[in-house]
Amino acid sequence: MSQPRRHALPAQPLLGRRIVVTRARAQAADLAEALTTLGAEVVAAPVIRIQPLADLEPLRAALAAAECYDWIVFTSQNTVQVVCDRLAAWGLTPHDLRPATVAAIGLATATALVRHGVTPDLVPEQFVAEAVVQAIALRGELRGKRVLLPRAREARDALPEGLRALGAVVDAIPVYETVREAGDRSELAGEMLAGKIAAITFTSSSTVRHFVEIVGREAATCGRFATAVIGPVTAATARELGLTVAVEAVEYTVPGLVRALVQYFGEGGRGKRER
Repeated sequence: MSQPRRHALPAQPLLGRRIVVTRARAQAADLAEALTTLGAEVVAAPVIRIQPLADLEPLRAALAAAECYDWIVFTSQNTVQVVCDRLAAWGLTPHDLRPATVAAIGLATATALVRHGVTPDLVPEQFVAEAVVQAIALRGELRGKRVLLPRAREARDALPEGLRALGAVVDAIPVYETVREAGDRSELAGEMLAGKIAAITFTSSSTVRHFVEIVGREAATCGRFATAVIGPVTAATARELGLTVAVEAVEYTVPGLVRALVQYFGEGGRGKRER
């Protein structure tokens, strides 16, 4: 008996879709390349850039005393970059972080650490602050343990507050901030209103906030494109600002976001190809 013929998935399931990438210019290449490979027309619209703080003396002092910490927790690739870029200037090496147990919030952050010579001891299954707290707690009693948390100035307080609630002593040190990228996006806003954009991708809450500020609330909430987010925290910010989230990655990574977009546009034809 002959087997039923299976229909092969299209090699370029995003062919003809115009998809906006709002990620910082320095970090957008992996997402843009993945979307382009799948046939999408990528519209680069970086709305933020990462800016290390001018005064990093608190970070230098903390790293010089790394042996005093039980944990060092990295919550983004940006934090890894800021910390590791300055080690040599401060007479330190990645090895100097090793008296502490190192945690990374996700695979991308873990990969960035490995590139700089630090293999993280802990990467939680879910890439959100609450999961980090739970994963660290499972490693043992936290009461009295010291945790170094270099992070963004505008970061959520869920991680330090969660660790402190379990008795940890947390030094949360801002090391960078996300600032609005310069540029006129009025043309993009017009294309959004005209239905010429298939999807807009958001990889952090800051990209959502700055995007809405730049293109205007009318365009951002017009509903003529699919809002695609990397995870629940970003999704919550988008909904708070009036956007309807159509695509949310199950795995909170860039590859997970790409897979979610392929599923959205490929299954049932929910995504409409613009004319």
